[in-house]
Amino acid sequence: MNNNLIQEIPKTELHLHIEGTLEPELMFSLAQRNHIKLPFASLEKTKEAYNFSNLQSFLDVYYQGANVLINEQDFFDLTFAYLQKAASQNIVHTEIFFDPQTHTDRGIPFATIINGINQALIKAKEELNISSYLILCFLRHLSEESAFQTLEEALKYQDQIIGIGLDSSELGHPPSKFKNVFKKAKEAGFLTVAHAGEEGPPEYIWEAINILGVSRIDHGVRCLEDQKLIDYLRETQIPLTVCPLSNVKLKVFNSIQEHNLKKLLDLGLCVTVNSDDPAYFGGYLVENFLAIKDGLNLTDSEVKKLVENGFKASFLPEELKLVNFFRFTQLLTPQLF
Repeated sequence: MNNNLIQEIPKTELHLHIEGTLEPELMFSLAQRNHIKLPFASLEKTKEAYNFSNLQSFLDVYYQGANVLINEQDFFDLTFAYLQKAASQNIVHTEIFFDPQTHTDRGIPFATIINGINQALIKAKEELNISSYLILCFLRHLSEESAFQTLEEALKYQDQIIGIGLDSSELGHPPSKFKNVFKKAKEAGFLTVAHAGEEGPPEYIWEAINILGVSRIDHGVRCLEDQKLIDYLRETQIPLTVCPLSNVKLKVFNSIQEHNLKKLLDLGLCVTVNSDDPAYFGGYLVENFLAIKDGLNLTDSEVKKLVENGFKASFLPEELKLVNFFRFTQLLTPQLF
């Protein structure tokens, strides 16, 4: 499959943090617009700050950048900039994470956050023909009590939020810490997902499945350390939303050539490709596909399977999955079938 076809085929993205799409230029621009003093003296210094060595050092910069998001227009601009990029890469459906606690803890009203994001989603549907769902993530380094408070806010906007997730610092914050709030979220009708098995051990993946009852595992690359877990994931086809460039940037793997995505695929797991926090990790969805295609020597059929899995793992209704999958297959060469 040539690089142009990877660009052109319709794709989904299921693991994307909207705050992680804040490019240095936009961060610097919003800081000036909102009179926010950044610890970086120039745009070049801002770009330099996007270099980090692990998950925590990334999160330090990530939360610093989020401070420039103040008004509804800021959240709109952030979200629509990503959606324009998505359209340019022929992403036809995206399921976007947002972290309200990052902002409400700074005194930003929940309504300001979700209204700005949602207006961008509506505009993208009308003008860019991109469908989208919104997934609220709890910050796992904060308390379950704080998550409960956030869930109460989310219930007011349930028509705009399809699911509840769990992200931020993984080590020392197992999924079981949030068992009660996830139980309430599921009872309220939210779908659930959770980051697990990126830096944390396979036990965190088991907890996300058995205690939180998630529909998808975000990352999950450490599942290979547990044969029973591999067998379970293959049998149930619980999707893994893998983010290759992110994993390399955060030193989960030393290089793209060492990434285990091909092994996961060969084992029959439902693996998908995503960009995570693309402004910080060196590439959006197409760049992730190109990196693994070359770095792991993927065949055309393997690339096709990864794209296919993206539609399969999405929360789209089955009839819409079929419509989008038809659009996908029409662009593929006959020899792939």
